[in-house]
Amino acid sequence: MRPPGTPGAPPVAGWYPDPGDSGSYRWWDGARWTDALSSAIPPAGPDIRRDDSRNWALAAHLSPLVTLFVGLPPIGPLIVYLAKKDDPYVRRHAAEALNFNISFLIYALVLGVATIVLLVFIVGVLLIPLCFALFVAWIAFIALAANKAGQGEDYRYPLTIRFIR
Repeated sequence: MRPPGTPGAPPVAGWYPDPGDSGSYRWWDGARWTDALSSAIPPAGPDIRRDDSRNWALAAHLSPLVTLFVGLPPIGPLIVYLAKKDDPYVRRHAAEALNFNISFLIYALVLGVATIVLLVFIVGVLLIPLCFALFVAWIAFIALAANKAGQGEDYRYPLTIRFIR
């Protein structure tokens, strides 16, 4: 299905009314419809700063970096999820960020306890680089997800336990 436009002209990537009549806008990537939906009015032209849904989705992914220093990383995505759960695009991004950060917290706690216990046997020293690598991977996955959210696309974190849909 092609988005509305001039017949015969190549379709241009952008937000168009959802062909499924959901009342939202769906992202056309120039070749196909994506799963990205937005209830906000799409921006005029290439200026994406006015798309409130993208900004909230971006906040859902980047907020764990802030909340890491003041509490638990899942708190930021949880706040976004609760505040904007009526917007399907933001809800998907916030739920994905929340699930990833809860999963990361579980993995980090298990690895941290294992490292501390195994430090008694000197073997835990080998797990310290793994802890650092896990932290770097966490930041890299957040950066990738934030980039996709800023472009109006969905992102699925790897190795994530899906608690919330």
